[in-house]
Amino acid sequence: MNIRIAQRDDIDTLFNIRTSVVENYQSREEIAELGITPQSVAKMLETECCAWIAEIGDQPIGFSIANATEKTIFGIFVLPSFECRGAGRALMQAAENWLWSKGIEEIWLVTGNDPSLRAYGFYLHLGWISVGVESDGNFKGEMKFVKRRI
Repeated sequence: MNIRIAQRDDIDTLFNIRTSVVENYQSREEIAELGITPQSVAKMLETECCAWIAEIGDQPIGFSIANATEKTIFGIFVLPSFECRGAGRALMQAAENWLWSKGIEEIWLVTGNDPSLRAYGFYLHLGWISVGVESDGNFKGEMKFVKRRI
């Protein structure tokens, strides 16, 4: 498996992977309603964000994206047929390392507030700490996790 930095040409691949997941599925239309479009992702990648793609051979199988301004992991998604092979862990490590390299001491992310969700357990397994349910804004009802640089 290879992890590489995503380029502007990879944006459609990011959307294809994002809309392939079973847990936390959202269509392109639903994502667009949140303001996440190919154009907004292109702008994010040119400014405050970085994204990584996991590949096996030349096949993209997953991606992560982090936002240095917000100090957050914006998302990690892996094609269902490639889950449980270490791609999520490698993509998380790439995103965390990038954020740490920016001098950030504490990072955060949100996920569904249901401990039975695989993502919830995945974050706990990787040392993230759940700090509570978001009560307002875009993430209302989501569980917030934080991680401090060691």
